[in-house]
Amino acid sequence: MSAAGEGRARVGLVGLGNMGWPMAHNLAEAGFPLTVGDADPELRARFASEHGCEAAASPADFAECEVVVTMLPNDKIVRDVVLEWEGGIAENLPAGAVVLDMSSSGPTGTRALGEALAPLGVGLVDAPVSGGVPRAETGTLSLMVGGDDEAAIAKAMPVLEVLGEKIFRTGGLGSGHALKALNNFLAAAAYAAATEALQVGEEFGLDPEVMFEVINTSTGRSFVSEIVIGENVVTGAYATGFALALLAKDVGIAADLAETQGADAPVLSLVAERWAAAAQSAPAGADHSETHRQWWPEAVAAEGGAA
Repeated sequence: MSAAGEGRARVGLVGLGNMGWPMAHNLAEAGFPLTVGDADPELRARFASEHGCEAAASPADFAECEVVVTMLPNDKIVRDVVLEWEGGIAENLPAGAVVLDMSSSGPTGTRALGEALAPLGVGLVDAPVSGGVPRAETGTLSLMVGGDDEAAIAKAMPVLEVLGEKIFRTGGLGSGHALKALNNFLAAAAYAAATEALQVGEEFGLDPEVMFEVINTSTGRSFVSEIVIGENVVTGAYATGFALALLAKDVGIAADLAETQGADAPVLSLVAERWAAAAQSAPAGADHSETHRQWWPEAVAAEGGAA
């Protein structure tokens, strides 16, 4: 993380969830004057009290912010907060301010939001994150930065440098969100394949721990096989900190992107279908490592345990 310093511009952050809270904490620790917003008034009040910053009860409370970070569930909510909530945050921002959308948003929605903000003199940069809660806490996220306005990106960069360790310029506006969705599609596809292998192997009589000890020293190894399957599914921990519903949403974004581009992507279509079905049947707040429970509920119940 960047060291704390004087003369920092005021930053707003909307969305104090699992990721947003530690990100806002790091911005406060780095010396940014901070205004925080969240749909939960108790949550935003608690954060403000613990960090000595401002809690925003209305869009007007962001009026002095040069950069406003959004860390929200989807681009529809981002648009609502920025443009529609009591007239929208953007209406209250100074000319030249920047909205920095770090949510996992749809790239087409991001481009549409950029067009809506331009007449207000407010820039938009998309910078979705990878790394989960642990790297949000340490300020070592990987950031995928898209934007058409170099001045807006430059204004957002001090914030990005506090929140991320690796900052990748991905192209024009929406490109960061497109790349994030495609990355998460690959993770979701790897999970689908790995849990199918697990299911088939167990039905044959293989020991799951032995299976993934072998796989993780062989060509089938991946982040999913090592961390998600090896440390969460096989052990029954189910504690990656990344929600099933959020990953299903990201795969859906990737599938929508493929459709709008006219791409031939049958694997993506199938993976999106599988994850959407799992999200529909899963309990609220289910960890994404639990997805195999939705795909093979009878087998999991019969085993009476994790895998």
